[in-house]
Amino acid sequence: MEFRLEQQRKIVTEIPGPKSEALKERRQQYVSASVGSALPVYVEQADGAILRDVDGNQFIDFGSGIGVTTVGNSNPKVVKAIQDAAAASTHLQINTAPYESYIDLCQKLTELTPGEFPKKAVLFNSGAEALENAVKIARKHTGRDAIIVFDHAFHGRTNLTMAMTSKSMPYKDGFGPFAPEVYRAPLSYPYRDGLTGPEAAARTIDMIDKQVGAKNVAAIVIEPLVGEGGFIVPAEGFLPALVEFANENGIVFVADEVQAGMSRTGKWFCSEWEGIVPDLVTSAKGIAGGMPLSAVIGRAEIMDASHAGGIGGTYSGNPVANAAALATIAAYEEDGLQEAALRIEKTVRSILEPLITELDVVGEVRGRGAMLAIELVKGADKTPNPELVKTVVAEAQAQGVLFLTCGTYGNVIRFLPPLVMSDELLADGLGVLVESIRKNA
Repeated sequence: MEFRLEQQRKIVTEIPGPKSEALKERRQQYVSASVGSALPVYVEQADGAILRDVDGNQFIDFGSGIGVTTVGNSNPKVVKAIQDAAAASTHLQINTAPYESYIDLCQKLTELTPGEFPKKAVLFNSGAEALENAVKIARKHTGRDAIIVFDHAFHGRTNLTMAMTSKSMPYKDGFGPFAPEVYRAPLSYPYRDGLTGPEAAARTIDMIDKQVGAKNVAAIVIEPLVGEGGFIVPAEGFLPALVEFANENGIVFVADEVQAGMSRTGKWFCSEWEGIVPDLVTSAKGIAGGMPLSAVIGRAEIMDASHAGGIGGTYSGNPVANAAALATIAAYEEDGLQEAALRIEKTVRSILEPLITELDVVGEVRGRGAMLAIELVKGADKTPNPELVKTVVAEAQAQGVLFLTCGTYGNVIRFLPPLVMSDELLADGLGVLVESIRKNA
C-alpha cells in the first residue's frame, strides 16, 4: 500500500502547537463543551497509521478513530470507491428509491457472518443504531420484552443503548430516565473474578432465571470481546454456554461486533474464535473505512419478523457509504489484513507481556488480534491504577503517539492500530509506551 504521508512520528513544535492553540480558542467559542477529545491537537491530514496536525506534527495512530479506520486512513481502495459512488449519486433512500449497492452489501455481509443457514441484513448509520434495531427485531420476533446485557458493557449513547451500557460517567450521568426492561448480568472477567467460563456462565444463567425468567427474555446482547469496558476476553466456554442457554429457551442471542468485528481480531468476526453462532450480529466501525455505516445481520426468519417499514432511516445504507464498505471488505480480503492483525498481536505481546513479571503495575495484557489492551494496577490486590494510565498516555502524546484508554475503572490502555501499520512503526510506538510505564512505575 502506498501512502501520501511518511509513516513516521515527528514532533516539530510544542504539543499543542500554535495553530492548534488558535483552533482551541475558536472551538471554545463555537463548539459545545460536551464534546471531548483525546488528542490536544487538530488533525489536518490522516494517512495509513499517521495523523498529521495543523502544525506539521505527526502522530502514530493506535486508535483508528476508535477502531474505524482498520484498513488504514484514506485507504486508496476506499477513497476511489467513494469518489466513483459520489459521482453517480450522493444520496438514495432505500425506502423510496432502491438501488443495487444496498443488495450487494447485504449479500456480502450474510456470506461473512457465522452460521450456515439463510441470513438477511439491514443497514443503518451507527453502532448504537444497529443495537437499537437488533433489540427491536428480537422483541418483534419473540413477543417478549426483557433484554439481558452485562457488566462492563458499552452499546451506545442513545436512550436505549445508554440503558444497555454499564458505565455511568461519562455516558449516562444525568441523562436518565432510561428505557425499561433492560437487565444487567455478571460478565466473565477472568483477571478479576478467577472463574472458569462454565462457572461464570452458570452464575449468569442463575441470575437470569431468578431475576428475570428465561421465558420473558427477548435477547441476550453481549460483546464477544468487551470494548469500552476494558477489552475483556471472557473465559473459554462462557459464550458457548450462553448461546446454548439462549437456544434452549427461545432467546435471540445478539453478538455486538461493532468494535471487535470486521477482521479486527484476525477473523471476520470475533465470535468465530469460540465457534459460537449468534442469531443476530451487529457491525459498524471497521465496516466502511471511515464512512458512517452499520448493519444488523442474522437468521432470515428473525430478520423478517418486522412489518415492512418498521425498520429503516433516512440515511441508512447511503450508496456512498455502501461503496466504501464493499471496498473496505475487498481490502481485508485482498491485502492479507486478517493475517496482519495476528502479526500485530504477536508483536504487541512480545513487547508488553514481559512487563507483567518485571513491573507490579502491569496486571494483564489481553485481547485478540489487533484489539489488545494492557491493564495497569497497584500492587498484588489488583487495585485499578487510572492515575498511571493518564500519565503514560499524556507522555506518549507529547512524543507523537496516540493511545486511547478504556475500562470501567479507567485503568486500561487499548490498542486499535490500523492493520496496515508497519512492524517498525508498531515497535516504535510501543517503545514509547514501555519507556513511560517503566519511568512512572
